[in-house]
Amino acid sequence: MSSQPTWDAVDAYFSEQLVGHDPVLESATAAADAAGLPKIAVAPNQGKLLHLLALTQGAKRILEVGTLGGYSAIWLARALPADGTLLTLELDPRHAEVARGNLAAAGLAGVAEVRVGRAADSLTVLVEQGVEPFDLVFIDADKPSNPEYFRRALQLTRPGSLIIVDNVVRGGAVADADSTDPAVVGTRALHELIAAEPTVTATSVQTVGSKGYDGFTLARVRG
Repeated sequence: MSSQPTWDAVDAYFSEQLVGHDPVLESATAAADAAGLPKIAVAPNQGKLLHLLALTQGAKRILEVGTLGGYSAIWLARALPADGTLLTLELDPRHAEVARGNLAAAGLAGVAEVRVGRAADSLTVLVEQGVEPFDLVFIDADKPSNPEYFRRALQLTRPGSLIIVDNVVRGGAVADADSTDPAVVGTRALHELIAAEPTVTATSVQTVGSKGYDGFTLARVRG
């Protein structure tokens, strides 16, 4: 039976072959570790998946909910055209400071904005301002709030936009209807919302790797 050491080895192999060494991203990881940030950023091959999805989407405007140290923001921002922009929302000012430093070191300070505050509040402001729709939204923040983040994402996107929600499998606990874990309850509520929402089509994929057993949900706003 496969186990964490096997998953780690496979992730390392694919990352070595298809992602390669990237001094900027490795420095960003080191800066986040030095600052004591949680080690919960996406893995290199997952970061490249986000990058490829943004490229395939032809995204010019990207919204990220949950910045941490800016690792995934770098991957996403690198997929933008010269006139593209990325807005990433972060609750913790210390995390935001690290992320800003990492984005600046990556040459992306003029492309990516880190906005500090409760994501729900920041999203509400964006809706009220009637900002131009985003082409891609990546949600990777506190899981109990996933339904609220997704509702707001629907208000901030257009037909054809992609919405990606990370960490939805919860080690398999998402299948437990009796779970009282707030992260599981929020994730199940998210999928009930998606299932009942006629304006999107979606699927969820289980993954294993250096980040353990988890997965993501990919939704496309219908035209």
